[in-house]
Amino acid sequence: MSKRGPAAPKKLLTGLIGAPIAHSASPAMHERAAEGLGLRGHYQLIEVAGADAGGLRMMLEGVRRLGFAGVNVTFPYKEAVVPLLDELAPGAAAMGAVNTVVVRNGRLIGHNTDTTGFARAVAPLLAASGNAVAVIGTGGVGKAIAFALASLDVTDIRIFDSEPARAEKLAALLDKQGGARVAASVEAALDGATGLVNGTPVGMLPNRETPVAPTLLRQNLWVADAVYSPLITPLLAAAQAKGARIMTGRELAIYQAADAFELFTGLAPSTEIMGEAFDEVMAARSSAYHAA
Repeated sequence: MSKRGPAAPKKLLTGLIGAPIAHSASPAMHERAAEGLGLRGHYQLIEVAGADAGGLRMMLEGVRRLGFAGVNVTFPYKEAVVPLLDELAPGAAAMGAVNTVVVRNGRLIGHNTDTTGFARAVAPLLAASGNAVAVIGTGGVGKAIAFALASLDVTDIRIFDSEPARAEKLAALLDKQGGARVAASVEAALDGATGLVNGTPVGMLPNRETPVAPTLLRQNLWVADAVYSPLITPLLAAAQAKGARIMTGRELAIYQAADAFELFTGLAPSTEIMGEAFDEVMAARSSAYHAA
């Protein structure tokens, strides 16, 4: 009688739709988390730039039919995928942005774990400061950040976007939950604020700009950035120079990934394992960047 080897681990196919995403730490985080739970995971980067609704629909149909448990969605498609899905979780429906699509019985269901992830990450900063936070940017991640702040009972959310109509739309959505107002400028948003969050891609490599002039930063203002490539963005470097408390995009990246993984699998991953994977990716990228 031949001996049977150990049972093959369950396969898990997930991925990420967006562009550019070659820098993403998500494959390492999700695959390492799967390994920690005895699963054989593969996380596929699906990078397509400039996709229209038809192109996105084709990609999502592939996700539906090819055995994916689900996919994450990132810039620039977090809002564009919304009308292409079969169902939205309440939080995603409220803000009109999705970063996680789960496949259930052939249906595509949209969620937003940027919101839950950012809420987990920013809670310690809010506990030690006042209740006035400026949010720069109202795209998919900016929306999620603003909704996360509202869920944590922040009653004075100042929203700025270079396109005022977008800021007005987000403020109207947030009015159903609490206090939010549109700021006419970055300066106005920061006037009297105790916290600042960058929800734009400004500062993501290879971009080396900052969405907020360093002269507007001060020591008694905490500053968070959703960008994690690099970890210390030009905005965060300027804030550090002023003695301000900062939060990199690390915690948001890890917590949103952990919440998405749980939606994909029904299993809670180790955020410690995901954090180790994230740190390894960032260390390797930093070494390559400085060697170039």
